[in-house]
Amino acid sequence: MGKIHAFLVGVNTYSSTLVTPLGGCLNDVEAAGELLAERTAATAPAEIRFARDGEATVAAVEDGIRGFLGAAGPGDTALFWFSGHGTEEQAYGDDLLIESTGRNQALVCVDGPLPDKRLGALLDGVAAGGAHVVAVLDCCFSGGGSRDGELTARFAEPSPEWDLTARDAPAPPGGGRHLLLAASRSDELSYEGHYDGRRQGVFTHALLAAVRAAGPGATYRQILAAADARVRCASGLQQPMLLPASRGGPADLPFLGGALARDPSPYLLRREVAGWEVDCGTGHGIPAPGAEFTVVDDPAAGGVVRARDVRVDKAFVDPVDWTPRDGQVYPMALSSLPLAPATVRLDTDGWPSAGDLLGAALRTAGPDGGPAPLLRRVVSERDGADLHFVVRARDGQAQVLRRDGTPFVDPLPLTGPGDAGRVVDCLTHLTRWHQLRDLTPRPGVLDNLVQVEIVAYGPPAGEVLLPDGSGEVVCSYERGPEGPREPLVSIRLHNRSPDRPLWCLLLDLTDSYGSHAALFPGHFIAPNHTGYALDGDPVQLSLPPNRPVEPGASVKDWLKLIVAEGELNTVPFEMPAWDPRGASRGTASTDSDVLRFAAPEPYGHSREAGRVTGARAPGRWTVRTIGLRTVVPGP
Repeated sequence: MGKIHAFLVGVNTYSSTLVTPLGGCLNDVEAAGELLAERTAATAPAEIRFARDGEATVAAVEDGIRGFLGAAGPGDTALFWFSGHGTEEQAYGDDLLIESTGRNQALVCVDGPLPDKRLGALLDGVAAGGAHVVAVLDCCFSGGGSRDGELTARFAEPSPEWDLTARDAPAPPGGGRHLLLAASRSDELSYEGHYDGRRQGVFTHALLAAVRAAGPGATYRQILAAADARVRCASGLQQPMLLPASRGGPADLPFLGGALARDPSPYLLRREVAGWEVDCGTGHGIPAPGAEFTVVDDPAAGGVVRARDVRVDKAFVDPVDWTPRDGQVYPMALSSLPLAPATVRLDTDGWPSAGDLLGAALRTAGPDGGPAPLLRRVVSERDGADLHFVVRARDGQAQVLRRDGTPFVDPLPLTGPGDAGRVVDCLTHLTRWHQLRDLTPRPGVLDNLVQVEIVAYGPPAGEVLLPDGSGEVVCSYERGPEGPREPLVSIRLHNRSPDRPLWCLLLDLTDSYGSHAALFPGHFIAPNHTGYALDGDPVQLSLPPNRPVEPGASVKDWLKLIVAEGELNTVPFEMPAWDPRGASRGTASTDSDVLRFAAPEPYGHSREAGRVTGARAPGRWTVRTIGLRTVVPGP
């Protein structure tokens, strides 16, 4: 396997006469460098070069691409990362032939712009030498950037003396082509905000989290789709892009050539000086104490351990009603996951009684009248978690908003304690839904064994629909003599394992914040066999009844495939759409802050002396998420 050459450029400190300074760009490249160093240390350590603030001149960036990245050869990966301002200006003449937005884009280095076409030509020149070249751009208008808490936009107004046309862009010598992961479309702004007390780009924060959660075979397409889901939680104002997104191209290669692959073995329980520990922690998706693991290969042992202290790389655990043998290492499967709470900030300016109502509801909405288990109140955006709500109360109504001020749901009435409790029900429901949608276990041996295919229904057999540059599979209404007709598709699940029967569940998470398993409610699929959603009947994609079928209308679904070695209880994965008039099931369970991966009751559960005995171990499991958008085309 070749080596990774990474050139990481971050600019916070711009001249005040040039553009507004930023706060999260150096954090972006530092975090990217830490991840690269951490994940390649055991293989071929990445060659990493930084250009920070005053070092990041246009000349230095161009020289770094030509010289440092240009040293990457066949089999190597060259990564260019830029976090800073982006800019654009009106395009004229021949530029309009390739600029569909009518604008030219550029990165803004510390001393001026690096036009998109010149950057693209430089990167393609590196690719022509045989290296696999990837660019990550976290700046405004980054979807055109290499073409052939409080959110701050990474946008710089163009200076009159700047020329973004770059007609002197060098042609690559051999037809090489780079891959672009962009923070936004070429006509959108990109933002930075506070995450866990540190300022960072919205896209960078989401992308690094997606990479950490990715399996060893994850492709750029899969990584971008996972990052896109996280960006949507933080901001509805930018759409990450993957270019080019053509089928069978670089978008379907393993991320960074697979050099960041992680150990696919199961979790291991072992005894160390400080006690029993499992070799995973917050860096592997275990958010807090309370997670439980079950012995995989010896269910008769009844071996369950519960995490009491979770570090980045490990979790110290206590055995539950059994005694592991000293000196033995036990392979474990995650069987119960405590869900990380979302954060809530109350905005009740001018209406102090609303703050009292909502604060009391948050303190008493949990089991036995305690605090709501999935919600944590904060007073500052800086303390916000990945999933963060702002509840703005005005004039007898409460609005549940994202960080960027866009609403999650329609406004809710707020006139008394009952209404305040309903607002907390809504927050809990939204949190449960997002936890299901973003659920990602540690990479393991089951990753990518089951392939999901979506094709147009009926003869002739069409090609498999692939995600576009935004990471979504898009299906359009068809024009008919009586108006638009809903698209029909067939959804197939291929078990590509040569020897493993695998249990599969296909959830449909809707943008109305519901989750159901009607498509494929949980069945085993034999090795080298295929399961069909709705037993082979067509899956009709349509807008919900309350959404008019008119040009430009759309609906988003997330198809979440859960694959396991043994059958799981499907109840925790299902929830109704959010209904402000009905009773929410999101807070019905006193165990609503825990997601359990257990066999259903018919599989040998018995209860003695208040505890479960003879319970079947859940075994290994994995998930995959496919974004699906149904649209009504224009006239």
